[in-house]
Amino acid sequence: MAELKQKFIMDFIEKERWKFITSGLKVTFQVTILALIIGIVIGMFLAIIRCAHDQQDPRARRGIKGFLLNFANLIAQIYITVIRGTPVLVQLLIMYFIILVKSDSKLVVAVITFGVNCGAYVAEIFRGGIMSIDGGQMEAGRSVGLSYVQTMTNIVLPQAFKSVLPALINEFIALLKETSICGYIGLNELTRGGDIIRGTTFDALLPLFAVALIYLAIVLLITQLAGILERRLRASDHR
Repeated sequence: MAELKQKFIMDFIEKERWKFITSGLKVTFQVTILALIIGIVIGMFLAIIRCAHDQQDPRARRGIKGFLLNFANLIAQIYITVIRGTPVLVQLLIMYFIILVKSDSKLVVAVITFGVNCGAYVAEIFRGGIMSIDGGQMEAGRSVGLSYVQTMTNIVLPQAFKSVLPALINEFIALLKETSICGYIGLNELTRGGDIIRGTTFDALLPLFAVALIYLAIVLLITQLAGILERRLRASDHR
């Protein structure tokens, strides 16, 4: 017990090494939240394009609008296939060493990389949610004079959001844990913070267990909050 206490003091108290953990946690939250916002925006945009293409009248595909929609759908499919088909670590290294090589901010590189990666998965999540909504909802909105975008935004998407919420929460959790690879580009996020302590004190037990417990606590908190939100959304359906 005395040895464990001594290691704790050496790992976290001496020279305020605990700050590597707290500063890394801050970076992890920044990357995760900003990337999730970017991913949701990209994902919703791509989902609407793909759903509009799938729901399009075959006769309308011959016009200029049909051509543009087909082209946009093709680009969306390529984007989703490439992003989902390659490891996020490879994407991060390509972004850091090739595409954004002139960027002075590793945080920006990480946010853009994970945002782009998240967008591909969110697009398929939202597409599945939108396609699960009864087609009569779209027809009802169009029949009262709403445009496709207005109907999608005001009628279809709010209903789809409820059905895709669990999948979005899972993507958020996966994104949170995936940020642990940011250390490959030298960004001092949570995992790298623990590894810095390990490299300084040559003790791997407490720093790495502390990092693991923090991730676990965050995931449990997110899961709990998601459960509360789901119950409130279900309750609102019965009012």
